[in-house]
Amino acid sequence: MRINKFLALCGVGSRRKVEEYILSGEVCVNGKIVTQLATDVNIKKDKVTHNGVAVSLPNKYVYYKFNKPKGYICSANDEKGRKTIFDIVKTNERLFSVGRLDYNSEGLLILTNDGDFSNKLTHPSNHVNKEYIVTVEGQITEGELAVMRAGVVENGVRMPKAKVELLGVKNKISRLSVVIDEGQNRQIRRMFEAIGKNVVLLKRVRIGGLKLGGLERGKYRPLTEKELFSIFEANK
Repeated sequence: MRINKFLALCGVGSRRKVEEYILSGEVCVNGKIVTQLATDVNIKKDKVTHNGVAVSLPNKYVYYKFNKPKGYICSANDEKGRKTIFDIVKTNERLFSVGRLDYNSEGLLILTNDGDFSNKLTHPSNHVNKEYIVTVEGQITEGELAVMRAGVVENGVRMPKAKVELLGVKNKISRLSVVIDEGQNRQIRRMFEAIGKNVVLLKRVRIGGLKLGGLERGKYRPLTEKELFSIFEANK
């Protein structure tokens, strides 16, 4: 089995993230650093470590729904000493987040140890919608809405289209629903920056058919079988 697939299945991270770990020299096979993504491992005989910690295939896969608060990052640790979501989430499983929310964003995250599930959910070809409620300073014009719906141009490159709906304006603060299906890095914030708007609050409320619902900020719980099924069913 390829080393990147093995690490993802072990819950070390998404396929893309574990490739970063490999290329950075953080992974060893039988005591030797490997940096080639094409490296094969024997899952029955080889000893694989990440940053000195042995990794192995989980006995079972688990899936959690988490309402991330602002002021936390989605990594297991941070070189800047910032708080991480794993200061809140305490389980016996080695989990990672499927996709990310930046430090100043909040809302729905899925946590799991299932690398294949993560890859399926985040791969652009599967077009899994994510919905965000975005609060920005000032009023949004119809022209600005049209620009975001068509895909804003950033440094000469057009970003993916988005479904954008104005929910209301109060005290010169606009509230919008934004739905995307690719999830580029900081995509929502970059969209509003491109039209000169400052984001006050960014909250993810839905992934596919899974909604944040009434889950309190900072709380998490296992996904039900029905919720797990609904994530992909909504995109059919």
